Amino acid sequence: MTPAELAVAVLAAARAAITERDLDASVLPATTSVERPRNPEHGDYASNIALQLGKKVGLNPRELAAAVAKNLQETPGIDAVEIAGPGFLNIRLSAAAAGGLAGLVVKAGPAYGHSETLAKEKINLEFVSANPTGPVHLGHTRWAAVGDALGRILAAAGADVTREHYINDAGVQMNRFGESVMAAAHGQPTPPEGYPGEYVQDIAKAIKAAHPDILHLPEEQQQAAFLQKAYETMLKEMQDSLERFGVHFDVWFSEKTLHEGGAVEHALDELRKLGHVFESEGAVWLRTTDFGDDKDRVLIRSNGEKTYFAADAAYYINKRERGFERCIYMLGADHHGYIGRLKAIAACAGDDPQRNIEVLIGQLVSLLRGGEPVRLSKRAGTLITLDELIDAVGVDAARYSLARSSTDSPLTLDIEVITRQKNDNPVFYVQYVGARTASVARNAADLGHERGDAYDAAQLVHEKELDLLKALGDFPGVVATAAELREPHRVARYLEDLAAAYHRFYDNCRVLPMGDEPFTETNRARLWLNDATRQVIVNGLDLLGVSAPERM
Repeated sequence: MTPAELAVAVLAAARAAITERDLDASVLPATTSVERPRNPEHGDYASNIALQLGKKVGLNPRELAAAVAKNLQETPGIDAVEIAGPGFLNIRLSAAAAGGLAGLVVKAGPAYGHSETLAKEKINLEFVSANPTGPVHLGHTRWAAVGDALGRILAAAGADVTREHYINDAGVQMNRFGESVMAAAHGQPTPPEGYPGEYVQDIAKAIKAAHPDILHLPEEQQQAAFLQKAYETMLKEMQDSLERFGVHFDVWFSEKTLHEGGAVEHALDELRKLGHVFESEGAVWLRTTDFGDDKDRVLIRSNGEKTYFAADAAYYINKRERGFERCIYMLGADHHGYIGRLKAIAACAGDDPQRNIEVLIGQLVSLLRGGEPVRLSKRAGTLITLDELIDAVGVDAARYSLARSSTDSPLTLDIEVITRQKNDNPVFYVQYVGARTASVARNAADLGHERGDAYDAAQLVHEKELDLLKALGDFPGVVATAAELREPHRVARYLEDLAAAYHRFYDNCRVLPMGDEPFTETNRARLWLNDATRQVIVNGLDLLGVSAPERM
C-alpha cells in the first residue's frame, strides 16, 4: 500500500464517519495526506484529519477520530489504528500491505513517483536566458542543472511544462559583440567595452573561412554581416553546450522578435487600456508603484527609444497570451531587483502576481580544485565555460552536485571532491547503490534464481526491510513536494537517504542464498525489494538528469 492509497482510505473512512452521523460532508477536502510519525514506534503513518474536520462538523476531534479509526480498521492492509493526543490517528500496516509496495514499484516502473498533483497546470519555465555574446559559463550552469531538473519534476507532478530560453539578442551588447568579431577578423584590437577572449578570435576565423568576401563589403554592410554570422555561431555553440549537458529547451525565444513583430507596441496598448500607462517628461511610463514596485518604470524614453523593461512587459504578456497560466522566471543573484518589477508587470496586466508569475533567484557558484580556486578560462578570458566544467568533472557529477543544494545559498564545488569515487561523494554514493542493485539482479539471473511474476509480501518483516519499504513509499511525496516548492534538491537528498537505507538492508538481509542454500520465498521477496530500489534510484536520478549506470 502506497502513502497515496492510504490517504485515499483515510479520506473514505472520514467521509463514512461523517455521513453515518448525518453531518455535513461538504466540508471534506478533495484530498488528504498521511505523514511519517516522528517516533517510528507510533506506527507507520499518521493523519490529523480528525483535527482538521472536528470543529467544522461539530464533533470533538477524538470522538471523530474514533469513528474514522473504526472504519479505517476495516480496510484491507491496515493492521491497527490508534488514537493519540487530541485526535491524531497512528496507523500500522499489515506485513503484506507494507511488503506489497515493492511489487507496486516494480510494476509501475518509470511511472513510479509521478502524480497528477499539478495536472492541467500549464507552466512556462524560463531559465539560463544568456546573452549570445559568449560561451555558456559557470554563472549560467547552476540554473541549467536546477532548471532542467525542475522542469522534469514539474512534469512528473502532472504539469504541462514548456522549457524556454530567452535570447537577449537586441540592444547595444549585441552590437558590441559584432564589432568585436569584426575587429578580430581585421586583426585590430578589441573596441572599447567590446568582447575579448579567444572565442572571439575563433568566431572571426570561422566567419572569414566560410565567407571570404565579407571583408570586402562596405563597412555598414560588413558590420551587419559580422553581427549576424557571429550571433548565429554563438547561439549554435550555446545550444550545443547545453544539449551536451543534457539540457533541452522547447522554445528559444528571440528578444528581437518582440520588437520586429510589434509585440512591444501590442503590450503597451494592452497596458494602456488597463489604465496603468502615463506620460511624463516626454517619456512613457508604467505605474508599477501601484503594485509594490519601488519606482515607476520607463517604457519609452523621451528620445523614442524603447527600454528593456518594455521588452520585459511585452514578453510576459506574450507568455500569457500563449496560454501559460504560470510563468516561472529563474534568474541569477544579480537580478534580485527584478522580482518587484516583474510582479508589478503581472499586476498591471490584470493578473494575480501571487499565482501567474514566480521569480526564483539562484545564488552564485564558485569552483575549486583541491581547495584552490580554479584559474580562469583560457578560451573565454574572465569566465569558466560549461564545456570546461563538463570536461573536468563529467555531466553526472556536475548536474548532481549543482542540483543537490538549495539555490538560496552560494555554492562552492571542489572538482577533486565531486569526482572522487568514494562514499563521501554523494553522486557516487547514490549511483553506486543503483549499480549494486543491478549487480544483485544479474547475479540472481546467473544463478538461475528468477524473480517471477509474484512474491509473498508477508516475508518482508525484518526491521531493515520495513525501513527500506518506508523509504520507497516516500518517493512520490518527495517528488510532489519538490514540484510544489520548486526545490529539486529535495529529490537528491531523498536519494542519499534511500541509498543509506538500502546499504543497511543489504548488510543485514541476505538477498541471495549462499552456496548450496535453497532459493526461498524470503529470497524472492528480497529480490523484488532490491529491484524496487533500483527502479526508484533510476527514476530519481532521471529527474535530476543524471544517469544510473548498471556497472561502476
